[in-house]
Amino acid sequence: MPTPQFPTMFISHGGGPWPFVDGMREMFAKTAKEFAALPARLPQKPTAVLVITGHWEATEFSVSTSEHPPMDYDYSGFPPHTYHLQYPAPGSPALAARVTELLAAGGISCKQDPARGYDHGTFVPLGLMYPDAEVPIVLLSMKSGYDAAEHLRVGRMLAPLREEGVLILGSGLTYHNMRGFGNPASTPVAAAFERYLNDAVTQPDAAVRNQMLVDWAQAPSARQAHPREDHLIPLMVVAGAAGADRGARIFVDHVMAVDMASYQFG
Repeated sequence: MPTPQFPTMFISHGGGPWPFVDGMREMFAKTAKEFAALPARLPQKPTAVLVITGHWEATEFSVSTSEHPPMDYDYSGFPPHTYHLQYPAPGSPALAARVTELLAAGGISCKQDPARGYDHGTFVPLGLMYPDAEVPIVLLSMKSGYDAAEHLRVGRMLAPLREEGVLILGSGLTYHNMRGFGNPASTPVAAAFERYLNDAVTQPDAAVRNQMLVDWAQAPSARQAHPREDHLIPLMVVAGAAGADRGARIFVDHVMAVDMASYQFG
């Protein structure tokens, strides 16, 4: 029986190790429930998950190759126990090699990184989706410069993975301005920018969608929502991998005075 085509997803992963922090866990209760329900949206359990995380930027595209990736506690100011969390999902050198092969076929080099581990944009959502840590995970970096069109192109090259049982998951945030979290003045900023993103994602014409994403900085409140677009660029990769598939909003959570949305294509 052929492997069914997988959708691609972009999720707003929240702040730091929130499921493990009193107060934050309750604050993100809706996100926790929605993340736990994401596997039910898939045609079957994926053979692996390819994560494009807003927490990994490199001078050129890079892929994690470890069979047993370490943890990367890429946050500060949280309780001591959050620096001892473990999510022992295996890596997949085979998927890493396949990613490298697909990008090379499109003329893009991809470095291999055997030391890269799971940042909170990876282990938080995947830990809620697959708490038994049984699904292999490979991480793909963003490329410095954050060229939206180039990341869309990379997504198009990775699209064959959708027919190979791989979930392509972008992990970022639709609003990421550290100075704005918790400020009521940020509420209309985050809402206006998310409306633009949702309009782009749901376009029936993929060419129109992709151009809107390339032009994201011209959207209402764009640079107020993303002074630096590291948490937005993963959306470009999953949109590119979506091909002609139209996107839809999965859910929006309103936390720390801002909307945080997640989307699915296909």
